[in-house]
Amino acid sequence: MSQHPKRKPIAARDLLKQRAQDPEYKAQMRELEKQRIAAAEEYNEAAAPLMAELLSSGYDVKSLDELAQSSAYKDAVSILIRWLPKMVNPRVKQSIVRALSVPWARPSAVTALVTEFCNAPDSTNSGLKWAIGNALKVLASDDNFDDIVKLVQDKRHGTARQMLAIALGKIKNPKAVDVLMCLLDDDDVVGQALTSLKKLKAKQARTHIERLINHPNAWVRKQAKQALIKIDS
Repeated sequence: MSQHPKRKPIAARDLLKQRAQDPEYKAQMRELEKQRIAAAEEYNEAAAPLMAELLSSGYDVKSLDELAQSSAYKDAVSILIRWLPKMVNPRVKQSIVRALSVPWARPSAVTALVTEFCNAPDSTNSGLKWAIGNALKVLASDDNFDDIVKLVQDKRHGTARQMLAIALGKIKNPKAVDVLMCLLDDDDVVGQALTSLKKLKAKQARTHIERLINHPNAWVRKQAKQALIKIDS
């Protein structure tokens, strides 16, 4: 019986070359680039009035991301807060939220961010809502404990609540542990609740944590074991 010669495997770079020459692939890439340019233009147009006000206030930056990377812009916080609810473009809104995710935006930004969190889409894929939750984690303090608890307990907000569960680990309010123990039954935030209980060394949560060492999610099992070690140390 004659044997067919083995085909030589095609190198990855050759596959990429072949793909780059494919008319359908090239058309897809052109369309994606067209969409990227359109989105960038839409972003810049939406951000223009805000950028103009920042410039007139002495902030000579080309973008909100550049502002967020600068050392300090305390005087700009009030401008960002005022523009946050007025901005319709979700990408610009998210850039404002990132710029407010700094300690010096406390406490004035908290109320605005809580409102935006409630108004943002509840979609699991909503990067805006998750970014707002992260900002609230940065700004969390005993003063806004009730707001954080109300949001983190509302399951409609899905995984966007993850950073809010982390925020409870920063707050010294003794009620935080009770809230976190209840969140151990919530698959969307159970891992983050464990992280906060570990940080707080919440001994009263030990029996609640023990039952999670056999959780189907490997990361949750790891967090549970680490929390127990921290509590017992």
